[in-house]
Amino acid sequence: MKGLKGLTFRTINKGRENPTLVRRAKLARRLEQQKALALDPTYTLTVTKWVKGEGGGKELRQVSKRLSPWWREDVLGNIALTVRAGGRPIEFEKGKTAIVVPGMDQLVPTIDTVLAAVRAGELDELLTQQIKAREVPKAKRAA
Repeated sequence: MKGLKGLTFRTINKGRENPTLVRRAKLARRLEQQKALALDPTYTLTVTKWVKGEGGGKELRQVSKRLSPWWREDVLGNIALTVRAGGRPIEFEKGKTAIVVPGMDQLVPTIDTVLAAVRAGELDELLTQQIKAREVPKAKRAA
């Protein structure tokens, strides 16, 4: 036990203590993926997944997962970028869920701007509202 005296011990931090920071990190990670997709249209996400093998058993494999872009181009050449959290676009202003980008050449800098705002915590209130809007109240039991 003499070798352990020089070590510092503490409890394990599960990383889920502050839900705001977890939401912020998740959105930042997904924006990074969208940026990579904007730079390379053939970009796919590689995930580890359990798949049925030849012998009937399960094997752990690397599988490519296609990403859907968060932007759409209109007939005028403008791009509408939506930022999604919880499967729904974030509503930045009342009824406005898209960011207008003048062209494809401005898409990556716009994603960088949104990413910087997420990391600075500017979208924390919108993310909280997004999560509260998704919550469904529990049904009351009849007596």
